[in-house]
Amino acid sequence: MTPYAEKKVACARELYLNGYNCAQAVFAAFAEEMDLPRQTALLIASGMGGGIGGLRETCGTVSAMALVLGKLRGYSDASDYDGKKALYAAIQKLHGQFTEQFETSNCRQLLVSAGIAVSSVPAERTPEYYKKRPCCRYIEKAAELLASELEG
Repeated sequence: MTPYAEKKVACARELYLNGYNCAQAVFAAFAEEMDLPRQTALLIASGMGGGIGGLRETCGTVSAMALVLGKLRGYSDASDYDGKKALYAAIQKLHGQFTEQFETSNCRQLLVSAGIAVSSVPAERTPEYYKKRPCCRYIEKAAELLASELEG
């Protein structure tokens, strides 16, 4: 892992362990690159945690990777087909790398496979919570993948 990726992984991990959700942790770790104040980044990604608002659908780390790429490499001209194609290809590449390692990007499946009872209600962040949750490894991997993509 490159020093840049190590820095982003450490930042995302720290944010998560300080109580931010999975999407916030990954998205805000790249706030500087997006020219966003960290507080703004935390707000933007706040609804993406828990598999999009606690629905346990797409893992918030994967959503955050797409949001970061959208901000940094996205398109705003509706007729920019090449821009859209390039952005989607980059997101699909990162998604593929994530699912290659974890077999899915579905929050519910990721939690159930780790023996976690699934709920749509946010759990209180306690030391016991962090001991049980597998989310830190998903956050670290997403930050690493995104950092590698941005460096490449």
